[in-house]
Amino acid sequence: MRKGQYRFVTGFLFIPVLLYVVFVIWPYIQTFGYSLTDWKGQSQTFDFVGLDNYRALFQDDVFMQAIWHNLQFLVFIPVITILLALFFAFMLNAGGRSRAGGVQGVAGSKFYKVVYFFPQVLSLAILAVLFNAVYRSDGGGLLNGALIKIHLVDPGNPIEWLNEPNMVLWALMVAVIWQGVGFYLVLFSAAMQSIPKDIYEAALIDGANRNQSFFRITLPLLWDTVQTAWVYLGIIAMDMFVLVSSMTQNMGAYGGGPDHHSDVMATVMMRNFLYYGKSGYACAMGVIMLLLTLILSVFTLRVTRRERIEF
Repeated sequence: MRKGQYRFVTGFLFIPVLLYVVFVIWPYIQTFGYSLTDWKGQSQTFDFVGLDNYRALFQDDVFMQAIWHNLQFLVFIPVITILLALFFAFMLNAGGRSRAGGVQGVAGSKFYKVVYFFPQVLSLAILAVLFNAVYRSDGGGLLNGALIKIHLVDPGNPIEWLNEPNMVLWALMVAVIWQGVGFYLVLFSAAMQSIPKDIYEAALIDGANRNQSFFRITLPLLWDTVQTAWVYLGIIAMDMFVLVSSMTQNMGAYGGGPDHHSDVMATVMMRNFLYYGKSGYACAMGVIMLLLTLILSVFTLRVTRRERIEF
């Protein structure tokens, strides 16, 4: 770098870095500091308690159960969402064959892309309202109504989808996956547009079927995009605050019912912070959430790292 350019570059970087430190890094440091105190949230005074909040946190059955729920979301939401989005993206971009023998998407693929993407434009609040109507625990709910019509559910004893301990997590996952598939379909479709059609046509001439084209061409060439999608979905799975707090039975505040069977780390943290006034304890939960999310991101990027394929 030539003389004088250091000063030029430093001048441009100083303000953005300063803003990042003040508004991003400093709140994290401040949260860690509060996590070592017995701060009540409303009071300006607090005492230093060391690691007591962290010791109490790992003996808190509700928080441990919430971590387990987040881990279940972490396993199922990315896997199911990415598999469905990849399948639909492949069918819409290379699942059909033209009359000339080339490769193209299935008929009406542009229309399907719009339809699949539509749930993504809905806010999480609207999504919660929509799925609360779907999961209504009487015969007026979409699911119960349909199952009663085909005589799979007794009209006098409909299923309480969001109040059954063994069903509530799956009901929440369905809502997240339903909304997310369209976005990742469009993401994968955009990445697939960069794959030369010649590759698919050459594989077609060599006798490759759709399964072989998907696993030997599409998936390896989209690996970087899949990796990015996995990290984003993992972060969503570690949150889930809005849907849990707005769709499930309240355990004092911020959902989590029935009997904490749908609690996630974010809802337990907010309940302790604002409802119970245990703000220092809640800050300790926030620090653990941050560390788990960072570990998840680094682990995912390391495990899924592969040599880039040039084409």
